[in-house]
Amino acid sequence: MSHADDVVAIEQVVRRSADHNDRREWHALAALYDVEAMLTRPSGERIAGREAIEAAYAAGPVDRRTRHVCGGPVVEIVEPGVARATTPVLLFTWRHSDDTELPAATGPAVGEFADVLVRSGSGWVIRERVATLVGRVGAGGG
Repeated sequence: MSHADDVVAIEQVVRRSADHNDRREWHALAALYDVEAMLTRPSGERIAGREAIEAAYAAGPVDRRTRHVCGGPVVEIVEPGVARATTPVLLFTWRHSDDTELPAATGPAVGEFADVLVRSGSGWVIRERVATLVGRVGAGGG
């Protein structure tokens, strides 16, 4: 696989992780992580291992919905089979309702994914993710 192919594959892993999260496809989301992955959530909570990551997402509020709008990841191959990717994220959250009107949402949050990825037998997977939020758009009058 060429360097360019690796970069595209890594970008796809990052984007698929956001998509599976938004679609609440917890098993597919967890499959993008290494078996021994470490995830640090914006709250600072650290979750170790693919199974624990899947369980943590599945245990979340059933009515919470998200939309991650990801910018283009900046990808660096640091050594053969190991890469870093930093992805800017605009995160929208709301509570799901069966009403015909859209539920109210809080202002979008600005953050990023800082990932370490490794090439496995099935392709690139996330070994470590640190997800951070730095603020909310429209909050604080600025």
